[in-house]
Amino acid sequence: MNKKLEKLTGFAGVKGPVLTIVMDGVGLAPDTVSNAVAGAYTPNLDALMANYPMVSLKAHGTAVGLPSDDDMGNSEVGHNALGAGQVFAQGAKLVSNSIESGKMFASATWQELIANVKANGSTLHFLGLFSDGNVHSHIDHLKAMLKQAKAEGVNRVRIHILLDGRDVGETSALEYINPFEAFIADLRDASYDVKIASGGGRMTITMDRYEANWAMVEAGWKTHVLGEGRQFASAAEAVQTYRDELKVIDQDLPAFVIAENGKPVGTVEDGDSVIFFNVRGDRSIEISKTFDAPEGAFDKFDRLRVPKVVYAGMLEYDGDLHIPNKYLVSPPEITNTMSEFMANTGIPVLAISETQKYGHVTYFWNGNKSGKFDEELETYIEIPSDVLPFEQRPWMKCAEITDKLIECLQSGNYKYLRVNFPNGDMVGHTGSLAATRCSMEALDLQLGRILPVVDALGGVALITADHGNADEMYEMDKKTKQPKADKNGNFKSKTSHTLNPVPCIIYDNTDAKTSYTVKPDGAYGLSNVAATTVNLLGYKAPDVWDESIIEVK
Repeated sequence: MNKKLEKLTGFAGVKGPVLTIVMDGVGLAPDTVSNAVAGAYTPNLDALMANYPMVSLKAHGTAVGLPSDDDMGNSEVGHNALGAGQVFAQGAKLVSNSIESGKMFASATWQELIANVKANGSTLHFLGLFSDGNVHSHIDHLKAMLKQAKAEGVNRVRIHILLDGRDVGETSALEYINPFEAFIADLRDASYDVKIASGGGRMTITMDRYEANWAMVEAGWKTHVLGEGRQFASAAEAVQTYRDELKVIDQDLPAFVIAENGKPVGTVEDGDSVIFFNVRGDRSIEISKTFDAPEGAFDKFDRLRVPKVVYAGMLEYDGDLHIPNKYLVSPPEITNTMSEFMANTGIPVLAISETQKYGHVTYFWNGNKSGKFDEELETYIEIPSDVLPFEQRPWMKCAEITDKLIECLQSGNYKYLRVNFPNGDMVGHTGSLAATRCSMEALDLQLGRILPVVDALGGVALITADHGNADEMYEMDKKTKQPKADKNGNFKSKTSHTLNPVPCIIYDNTDAKTSYTVKPDGAYGLSNVAATTVNLLGYKAPDVWDESIIEVK
């Protein structure tokens, strides 16, 4: 296949640059008290939606490769679709299919993990996000592996649970822990010793990403591997105690260790096997590096004790760097991405965001590929994120991102640019309506700075999002379309993504807009943005991509 873009006939493309602005976590939803996007003072975004062509894009479920339309989209699959121009079956679906077919349990990695603990009379450990959010993991995958381990003669299993409260209800941990305790009690017998051994909130231990805060991973290592930390008789006791003492939601719960007679029930020792059962890559890479790195080859923190184990991830979380060394299910092979075609065509490109979403405009946009397709043509810029709760600084680094983006636009060095503003997603996940409104207002100020520069350069901007979040800050009643309230009239915060569509606004004040029409709003998804982008640059979209949102005359 020729991976070079062909020029359109009759339309040379816009004179200036084409810019994609991803307003992360900004969906389209009714204007209720729950909607931080609609509730914020955003004159620039309001004017864009009122005065420029806009279509809504599906950003969840099957439109981004997830198993069903009940599955929320996320930034990873969203940027995969934006960058690839196509939809690929994604992590959770791949794993579910592999379990159902038995392929995962027949894999060499699974067999090695099981054989290792049987040969050593040791422990099989499972570590991962403990919910059915289906974004980073699914508890059904864990249950299936626990059943299979018993069937294959494993005698001892320990489970280390990372509590969610982000992709599911913010205080739903016990709704998972209590039924799960009953589930493993039914599995447990004289020859199968299975227990929860440790845990903590996903935003306090283990699941850091993009090396923003290695202290989270260090805390997880000490908790899961070394068994260091505050001890409890059960996970339920830990959750309830921390809630009573600290008044925090699940994602922010401190680490805990389950102990009997003052001794941790499940430290990781030489000869054990460990499975990290998350399916999504971003928050799986650092803990995988920590387990895989031999002594003397790891400098992020002092691991104190490094047990010799067989470690595997559910998936290969980084296909280029091969992290982890062993994995149970092969990830999708995402090919023919926009970045590859642009590099082969000689189009100079800029990708920029702050640390929290830097990997999304690079690694995920490029089809889960680390590095660049062309070192000379592509420039990647990371603005370091703050390491503190996002509700305390909801503007994040949007001004600094904009400073650098404007500099790069005015340089004339780039024909295509893409930027991610994380505010709506990262602040939306905190559950703070006030902070999320503030984050949207900060983002809106940046739109007001960027778009005049685009105009001055004779360029065009595609303003879109990767999924919803800030658009629905309270749990909503499906029938009334209003926020749910408790008996005291208080609304329950929602910290997860939404199932709402996202906008795609075509901002074009150039003469080029007379050369194309925007198609009527239809069944479009994020994957339709790639073809639209290359059309605006004056190129045909490859046949393997989903159709463009514009029709060139």
